[in-house]
Amino acid sequence: MYLVHMPFGDYHGSWQAIEELYEQRKIKAIGVCNFLPDRLEDLILSHTIVPMVNQIELHPFCQQKKLRQFMQEHHIQPMAWAPFAEGRDNIFQNVVLSDMGMKYNKTPAQVILRWMLQSNIVAIPKSVHTERIKENFDIYDFQLSLADLQAVENMDLGQSLILDIQSLGEVRRLHEIHFEQ
Repeated sequence: MYLVHMPFGDYHGSWQAIEELYEQRKIKAIGVCNFLPDRLEDLILSHTIVPMVNQIELHPFCQQKKLRQFMQEHHIQPMAWAPFAEGRDNIFQNVVLSDMGMKYNKTPAQVILRWMLQSNIVAIPKSVHTERIKENFDIYDFQLSLADLQAVENMDLGQSLILDIQSLGEVRRLHEIHFEQ
């Protein structure tokens, strides 16, 4: 899978190059990261292929509901790059998630991953610990109730905890990053 990482700079040129690679069958899936509805719409109207994936900050505290609705309308798969909010706001000690985990004999992390699975969100959980990696896969033997799904939905703060791509300061910071080749 090839992704355009940010909706800055010449993302149209990048998308065109990726479309060509996809059409030549050199890559199997193409998508974007951190694109909000206006940039997604711009890309969709300007090119042939609709992104297959949009990798975004997505966790119980930042659910990006309007963006996900737009993505659903255009058949773009949401992929969470920070399903555990990078551990912020004590997500692993959160009372709602902990109580829910006890109910199902699961950890708060497993509850989060199960919520994502039931919400059709692909998650990329990060861990270097074998036990946690195994735990992250152990989410297929239970299902959250509708009330539990709603309880997680109610945790949404409606804003980013990690990366506010609409902030002018963040745009400037990202433009100043240079990679050596």
